[in-house]
Parts: sequence; C-alpha cells; structure tokens
Amino acid sequence: MGPPNNRILMLLENQTYPRDFRVRREATALTAAGYRVSVICPAGPGQLFRETLNGVRLYRYAQPTAGNGFLGYLWEYGYAMAATFLLSLLVFVREGFDVVHAHNPPDTFVFIAAFYKLLGKRFVFDHHDLSPEMYQARFPGGGSLFVHGALVLLEKLTCCLADRVIATNESYKKIEMERDHVPETRITVVRNGVELHDLREIEPDRAMHPKGKTIIAYMGVMGFQDGVDYLLRALGHLVRDLGRTDFFCILVGGGDAFAYLKSLTEELDISEHVLFTGMVDHLEVARYLVAAEVCVAPEPSAPYNDRSTAVKLMEYMTLAKPIVAFDLTEHRFTAQGAAAYVKPNDELEFARTIAELMDDPARRKKMGLLGRRRVETELAWQYSIPNLLEVYRAVLPATAGFRQAWPPRGERKNPARCLPVAGTALRIGRSEMTHDREDRLPGFCSAAPREKSVRLNGGKRT
Repeated sequence: MGPPNNRILMLLENQTYPRDFRVRREATALTAAGYRVSVICPAGPGQLFRETLNGVRLYRYAQPTAGNGFLGYLWEYGYAMAATFLLSLLVFVREGFDVVHAHNPPDTFVFIAAFYKLLGKRFVFDHHDLSPEMYQARFPGGGSLFVHGALVLLEKLTCCLADRVIATNESYKKIEMERDHVPETRITVVRNGVELHDLREIEPDRAMHPKGKTIIAYMGVMGFQDGVDYLLRALGHLVRDLGRTDFFCILVGGGDAFAYLKSLTEELDISEHVLFTGMVDHLEVARYLVAAEVCVAPEPSAPYNDRSTAVKLMEYMTLAKPIVAFDLTEHRFTAQGAAAYVKPNDELEFARTIAELMDDPARRKKMGLLGRRRVETELAWQYSIPNLLEVYRAVLPATAGFRQAWPPRGERKNPARCLPVAGTALRIGRSEMTHDREDRLPGFCSAAPREKSVRLNGGKRT
C-alpha cells in the first residue's frame, strides 16, 4: 500500500466507467504506479453502485434523462453535479482523497473542485474537449452567444484554479495558454492512444466482402459535428459524378444525428451502398474494421474539429488501414503518411480521393503500414503514461519508498514491440477486470442508457 498523500478522486460525467477509454487507462496507470484512485461517474445498465475494478474504486449514480434545449441541459448537468458532489462527500468520509482530477465536459466540475481546494486539496483539470467550440459545432448558427461566453468563462475559471492542466494535444495546450492564460509550466500534454497489448487474432467476416466491391468504413459517434453527412454526400458524388458503384460503406456507431443521416441516405439514393450498424459490441466493431479496405475521417473544418484529435484515426492506423480525411491540423499530426488529405469540406474531392485509393491497393498497403508503425513507435498509450505520472510527481511529490511504475523521462527505455498486422484487430475497449468488492442497491442503477453517452472510442475528440 502506498503512503498517505497519494489518493486521487476522478470526476466523470459524460460517459460510464470503464467504457470511457481515456479515464480507464489513466486510472489503471495511476493505480499501477501506486496511487489510490476512486472514480465518480454515471451508471450504465446493470452496473453496480459501488465496486472495485482492477484496483480502481468506483462510485456511480443513476443517469439523468438526456437534456434537450437549454432547460434540458440545465437539468441534466445540475442533477449530475449534485449527485457527484454528494458521492464526493461519501468518498471524502470513507476513504479521503488528496487530489480532485476532473474530466470535462462539463466544466462545471470546477465548483466541486473549488470547494475541496478550500479544504487544502489539489486540483488537476483533464481537458478532454473544448466546450465552447463543441457547443458552437452542435447548434445551428453557433448557438447562443451568451451560452458560448459562459462556457469560455467556465473554462478560464477551471484553468485558473487548477494546480495542473492536462492537455490532450498541442492545439489544446495553445488554447490554454492563449485564451485561458495558463503558464506553460502548468500544462502537460497527455495524448490519447491505443493499447498495443490489447490486440488479438481475428478473421474478417467474408460476408462483408460483396464480390467486386471495396469496403469503406467509418467508426465513431454520429453527432452533427462529426461530418458523417459530408461522407454521405461524398458517396453520392462517388455514384452520380464518378460513376462508381463498386463500393459498400459500413457506418458503425450512433449519436444525435443518426436519424437524420439515415434519412439523408435515402434522399441521396445511396441506401444500397450503405449499412448503418448502430451501436454494436466492441468485438463487432473490430470485425467491421478488419473487413474494411479504406477508412474515413470526414470531420469538416470548424473551430472544434480543427483543434481536436479524432481517436478513430489511431484505431484505423493500428489495424494498418489507409485513411481518407479532410486536411485538419490534428488529423495531419496524428495520421501523417497514413492518410490521403482532402481540401477541407470539399465533398467531391473527398469522393475522388476515395476512388483513387479504391483503385490503388499498393498505395493502400503502404499507407496502412506507415500508420501501424507510427502507432507502434509514437502514438500507443504506453508513450503517454510517463507524461501522466509526471503530472502527479509535480502535484503529489513522491514520498520516500513510494512505488513508481514508470521511470522519469530521461530514464525511459523504448517499450514498443512490433506486432503482426495481418489478421489482427483491436479488442476495442476490452480488458480483463477483477471485482474486489461490490454493493448493489436495488433500483439505484436502473436508468436507461443515453444515446449520447454510449460512445465508441473513436467518438472522442481528445
């Protein structure tokens, strides 16, 4: 058992645990390094009110009804903040904690963190999403200027009060420095990444290979900001303007725009070329991706998308899949030579680029291998763990004899291993978990799941 002053309380609202991959990976890495981690989050269907998974203590509350409109969101987040605060008091009394580690959105966790800072606790802000830009992207015309301004103020307040800010990429770090005036010395970049050890042999489903057709795949959340409508219109150009019918596109996931996207598919008269799977088990996600010959990242250029990292890119790359993507800053940084880049928001050019890759299997293979190698040598989650631990070496200086699983930056050895590409797929979101303790409260976790909170890893833009 580690010494005192090593207890971390993580706050999570917009996803369940362990389904939120970033939070799970961070909590597991910190636990392996000797920290005591507790997580407060909403409960998924059938999940327990209190349990321990792989050493991480979980406290869950029943999910509220998903909000629509200003009053709906006010109720949803108000309920979640109240439930989180009450459970934080329970953790405070039962176990205690030394750091509040808040994963946004929402940025309203700052009020809970501020309360505990008055009691001498430290505050780490894990900046998953640019809430002001995400709000603008989700609402026609950019939404209300008042709400956008309030979100900017909440972000600034959060960054001001945080003892340490974790940015998920360099674009977020720049925003934190320029808009929120955070000194660079208080910011650490901890990128998302896939887990190389979480690979296993899997064969593609031959039924997904219609004779003479190229399989195109999209995997991720289907919100109005995610650009799946751009992809569908590009497929329409592929049929009408380029005369190509030798493809089949598989769209894996769901979200706020799901119904609209299905109706758009019918309007474009491309239903025979498109399959919407809806939300599926993670093992099924892997089967679909393994079958694909071209993967796509159709997020259009916008303030939110330009600065955010689409995790789906790394999952495509891990499976050595070539990618077609709009030429956004973080897309290009992540994928580099694994993607063919298209002028932002140009749907016809997106279609032409897909057609070029359909006709060039040698180029597809080369791009796929470049992507896989980049993940193995730079982007896997194992390369982010030391940066995460550096945050806690600063916030909670290690006590004598305190176990650290990863050495300081200058003492690291390259942990990557080259794994075979052919016939492998991510076991996305799966991990072996041990249940150390569990308490079921009848009816406490019976709330139905929210569509927006059931996310694939590729849906997160951090």
